[in-house]
Amino acid sequence: MLRDLVSNLKGNSTLVPLVRTADANGVGVDLAGFRSAMIFANVGASGDTLSATVKIELEVQHSDDNSTFVACANADLSASVVGTNLGTMALIDAPGEASLLYVVGYKGQKRYIRVVANITGTHSSGTSISAIVVKGDPEQAPTS
Repeated sequence: MLRDLVSNLKGNSTLVPLVRTADANGVGVDLAGFRSAMIFANVGASGDTLSATVKIELEVQHSDDNSTFVACANADLSASVVGTNLGTMALIDAPGEASLLYVVGYKGQKRYIRVVANITGTHSSGTSISAIVVKGDPEQAPTS
């Protein structure tokens, strides 16, 4: 058994790093061959004043076919927050909630997952947002 993490984990980008002013759907990440997954969302400093009406919600969606995605249930995440939709991993609606790394575990049974950035209100300058999925507990190691 290989004990180093690089042989037992595999990372995939779902939301590439961009300054975002509008909604964005991440790319689906295939979990086949892995028994666990963690999602890391990196949120930079916001160029806009965040509030209850100017906010960002990061949500986890899942799919059986990498085509039809739906919000995952809150129970499918190791931690969720109350948001507009189910599967919300982060609600960023105050300046102190930007410039942070948000992490959540996925416990659902679907083959594909992605992160969706829902942007509410007018975001003139935008906020840098990216997200990756780290797959773990591979059925076969090493992963590379």
